[in-house]
Amino acid sequence: MKAIVVDDSRLARNELKRLLKEFDNIIVSSEAANAAEAKDKIEEEKPDLVFLDIQMPGKSGFELLEDLEYLPVIIFTTAYDEYAIKAFEYNALDYLMKPVDKDRLSAAISKAAENIRKKAEGDDEDRMTIDDQVFVKDGEKCWFVHLDHVRLFEVDGNYTKIHFDENKPMIPRTLNYLESRLDPKTFFRANRQQIINLKWVEKIEPWFSGSIKIYLKGGHEVDVSRRQTQRFKELMSF
Repeated sequence: MKAIVVDDSRLARNELKRLLKEFDNIIVSSEAANAAEAKDKIEEEKPDLVFLDIQMPGKSGFELLEDLEYLPVIIFTTAYDEYAIKAFEYNALDYLMKPVDKDRLSAAISKAAENIRKKAEGDDEDRMTIDDQVFVKDGEKCWFVHLDHVRLFEVDGNYTKIHFDENKPMIPRTLNYLESRLDPKTFFRANRQQIINLKWVEKIEPWFSGSIKIYLKGGHEVDVSRRQTQRFKELMSF
């Protein structure tokens, strides 16, 4: 597995790299000291796995994940235990406290290897399809929503807005988390801000710089990023 270590502390990066040398199935291809540097390296190298600090100068590890279009397996490494719940809301595979314990690291790497193996084999048994229903609560209002009726998931601040029928409730889940739970054959990540239900696509038009614009039934217009335009073409072709 190709891995990147992201931490603003050089000593912390060196210590983790030292521990990782003992694992034959891990190759540390790069390291980064902040979110901006990490984003460039992750998008360029497309690692299988990222060991990610949370508190860093500039953007946090959470904010970095929101900026990424390519999302590898994430293992958070931090000195602060209060972020654990939030980390798993971001669909982190594991959460390691500093100083990192070798046995905990070994367990996390085993989980990562199994996760990556399942992805490679196309094991989507835990994914939610259009045949599933979900419970949605927004304030005092509740819905039991058939995913076939959801045409769009859209970032709204720290929440995600769900568009179905005439309703637009917001839930405290990230788009990255939802992408990991939804069937990629039906729910497509069009850009950093939106996931669309392909069953709701009405028409497609060429757009700027080789990208496309998708029009959904119901009036939504979605600009697909250049990278995701290529993925869309691959997904929708024979």
